[in-house]
Amino acid sequence: MILPPRIRVRGRMAGQRINRAPSPVLAVGLVWLSIALGSILSTILVITSAPLMPPLGFLTYLAWRQLRPGLLPMWAGLPLGVVDDLYSGQPFGSAVLLWSITAIVLDIVETRFPWRDFATEWLVAAAMTATYAVACLSLANLDSASTPLLTIVPQIIASILVYPLVCRLVALIDRLRLVPIMELD
Repeated sequence: MILPPRIRVRGRMAGQRINRAPSPVLAVGLVWLSIALGSILSTILVITSAPLMPPLGFLTYLAWRQLRPGLLPMWAGLPLGVVDDLYSGQPFGSAVLLWSITAIVLDIVETRFPWRDFATEWLVAAAMTATYAVACLSLANLDSASTPLLTIVPQIIASILVYPLVCRLVALIDRLRLVPIMELD
């Protein structure tokens, strides 16, 4: 068997990247899977009588929308919100509605402020998360609950503090989803 000669290009062998490309299944599937796992993990880790865990699915959704604005379609809030509603215990349709509104608001922020730094994105995420938590409580209170607003303050604070870690995890998943793998013909 005759192999092609290896040519050195900028300190690396040129033949190392032949037949390598990011997998389309990983490039799209890891985004959806990470958001769904975030929704599931926020209900599995800690069981309390008051909401203490941050809504990890919503935070992951926010992080993906801010890191890669055009990656998720506008209608992504519908299926991802259904998954969150099934696991969070909220009235069915509340996450669908709120995640869809979040996508619209983030799209408006993206067009209004195209150049943002992390502090601005953290501020937008903090405002969106606090609004999301208050809206979830309001929708639950409309259904049949009578929970005071002060009950969700620890959850809001935890969500704001955890958001940079979620962004770091999303950036790591973003690097993983674009890793070139061998293509088979």
